[in-house]
Order: sequence, then structure tokens, then C-alpha cells
Amino acid sequence: MAEAVLIDLFGLKLNSQKNYHQALLKTLNAVRCYHAAKAKFLCIMCCSNISCEKDGDDDNCELKTSNGLSTLLREFETVSNPSMAACLYTIKQKIDEKNLSSIKVIVPIYRKTLMKAFIDQLFTDVYNFEFEDLQVTLRGDLLKQSTEINMITAQELEAIQNEIETYLRSLPALKGELTIITSPLISDIFIHGFTTRTGGISYIPTLSSFNLFSSSKRRDPKAVVRENLRRLGNVAGFNAEKFYRIKTDHANDVWIMGRKEPESYDGITTNQRGVTIAALGADCIPIVFADPVKKACGVAHSGWRGTLLGVAMATVNAMIAEYGCSLEDIIVVLGPSIGPCCFTLPRESAKAFHNLDPGCVRLFDSPHPYVDICKATRILLERGGILPQNIQDLNQDLSLCTSCHPDKFFSHVRDGLNFGTQIGFISIRE
Repeated sequence: MAEAVLIDLFGLKLNSQKNYHQALLKTLNAVRCYHAAKAKFLCIMCCSNISCEKDGDDDNCELKTSNGLSTLLREFETVSNPSMAACLYTIKQKIDEKNLSSIKVIVPIYRKTLMKAFIDQLFTDVYNFEFEDLQVTLRGDLLKQSTEINMITAQELEAIQNEIETYLRSLPALKGELTIITSPLISDIFIHGFTTRTGGISYIPTLSSFNLFSSSKRRDPKAVVRENLRRLGNVAGFNAEKFYRIKTDHANDVWIMGRKEPESYDGITTNQRGVTIAALGADCIPIVFADPVKKACGVAHSGWRGTLLGVAMATVNAMIAEYGCSLEDIIVVLGPSIGPCCFTLPRESAKAFHNLDPGCVRLFDSPHPYVDICKATRILLERGGILPQNIQDLNQDLSLCTSCHPDKFFSHVRDGLNFGTQIGFISIRE
């Protein structure tokens, strides 16, 4: 049984004909009787307010509510807007507020494919949709077609995407201004930074507001993440259309841009101007690398597994091998990540960090010792030949544990599975 029921009247040209009232009354009453006991949200979507009263001009009134229809409509929430994207996004917010995921959409058959196209753009695989034909037979031109259109053309899809993008661009930033943390160690020939969680449009509490990653397991769709990224590009000064994220595997593979892209990798290097590369982080360390001499850069995602596997030095070594970089020229900045105050591992896993350096582990004899992945990363970088003065650890310098600062950062450890993501990014100015 659906948790939410959406009735799509958006495409109907409504009027005050008696037969329309009877047909709609029958449809809504059937929905209410069948779904009201289990569904937590009953909603009608239309392009204007359907509950208006007739004022003498049939053309100015969408629906005269009479014969019990007015009373019945009060049991449904009405969402109306001239924009289909605005309607559906508003409905999505209401569904997310109630933490619902099973949705029945009752839609005129000729609009079903269009509705699915909008849903594909605005929802993720977290939601389960079921579609039912809206069985309202009316005279005149109230239904444009009586048969389903099975395909959306490329032009129609582009129009849908443009409508969604236009609407999302109009939304205000949430939780404050967009903030970027930068390092004084990195030369101005690069654009770089580490994001925080403010200044975006993501509204779900654990993703709010500047989430920069969408997955099938989270409620933030790609369209919202693209809008957040567009805003970041505008503020930072990079082209969001030339942006590449790490495809995390918690290992140590590095993609050298220009070569064949692996299926997954935790490091990227490039010497291409105008291309922005980024490492994800939500407790794991987003690391940025810059060589101002050879004008090359890199990023790495370093969780506890990647740290032990040496992903940081693997990225350094890729820059040396591919671009002729020298160890003494490479700058490394460790972005905001979880600190030893909040990160624990089972003792067996913590043992490898203790073997690396006892200073990386606190309360080692406990079942779940506290582990300092930033300290371990710095040790491995210095042992690999990176100069100590060329390494900056933002956690240590600015006291930026991601788990300790819910106002500034996302955290998997703190927020659970539906966590948001910040990034470290870098590009070479054109």
C-alpha cells in the first residue's frame, strides 16, 4: 500500500460542468476510501488553485466546488504552480518531511511518460513509484489524448531539464553563505578549496544545504547536486561543465587524466588547464596536491583503508611519473575530516595504525581505539619524501573535525547512511 498518493490534474483544462464535478468527486472519493487508512499523504497537483469559487465568469474559474466536492478536497493537500517542476519539487519536500518513499501517482494516461521523465530528474532510487491511470471520462477538450505517449523526444527531455534547472536556480541558499576554505600554501596559478555545508539548496537535514554528491541511496537527486556545483563554480571561478569527481573504492588506484578512465579510483592527477578535479569527503580526508613548478595537480580520497594502502603517496608518485614533478615542489593539503576525538576502529583494524606509529592511536588497549588518520597520512607523506613544511593539515591547524562541527560539515559517522558530502577541489587556471 502506498504511503503517499499524488493525483495529477496539472494537464487538465478544468471547468464547472456538472459532469466534471461528478466524475472528479467519484475519483477522489475512491482514492480516499482505498488509500486514506494507510497513506500518510494525499495530494492533488494542478497548475492553479482548484478550490476557487465561480465568480460569474466560467473562463476565470477552474472549478466550482459543490455537491460534496469542497468537503472532500479538504482531505487532500493541493499543490499548485504554473511550473510542473515547482509543483513536483514542492511535493517531494512534503514527502521527505514525512520520510515517505512508496508513492502512487494517479495520472491521465497521455501524461504518464511526461510525469515519469520529471520524476526521473527529481527523485532517486530511494523512492518507489507506482502509476495508475486517472479514470475520468469527460466531454470536450479536457483530456488532450486518450492514449499513452510512450516516448519523450530529446527536445522534450531537454525542455524538462531546462525547466527544472531554471526552477532550482531560483531557490534561495540555505543555512548561510557559500563558504570555501583555502590554503595559503597553494599558489594563485591554481583555483582550489574545500567546501563546507552552507550555501546550497539541499533541504533534507543530513544533506542540508551544500551536498555535492548524489547516489541511489540518498534523497538528493543529481539535479540538486548539479545546482549546488554550479553555485560553487560561480563563486570559486571554475567551469562546472569541466568537473570530475573521484569514483571512490577506498583503495589506492589513481586516474591520470588523459588515459583510459578506470571503473573506480581514489586519486586523480592532471596538468590540463581549466579542468577541475575533486575528492569527496564526509569524514574521510579530501586531499589536494599542487606542483606550481610543473603546473600539475591532483586530488585523493583517503579513508582509513585508503590511508593504510598509501593512496596519498600513490597520487604523488603518479604526478612524478607522468609530469616530471619533484618531491620538494609538491604541496599537499589535507582537508576537513574526522579527528581522533571521534573516529574509532576495532582493535584489530587499529593495530595497523599503531604499527605505523603509536602516536596515531589513543586507548590502544580498548576494544575500539581512537585513530588519527590525518597524522597517519602526514607520516606516510613525509616518509615518502614530501617536505614537512609543504604539508598542511586543516584539521590540526583550524580544529576542523567533521563529526564535531555539525554546523560546518557533513559526517557519515555522525549522520548515518543518508549523509551529505563536501569536497576538496583544484584546477589550473586557464
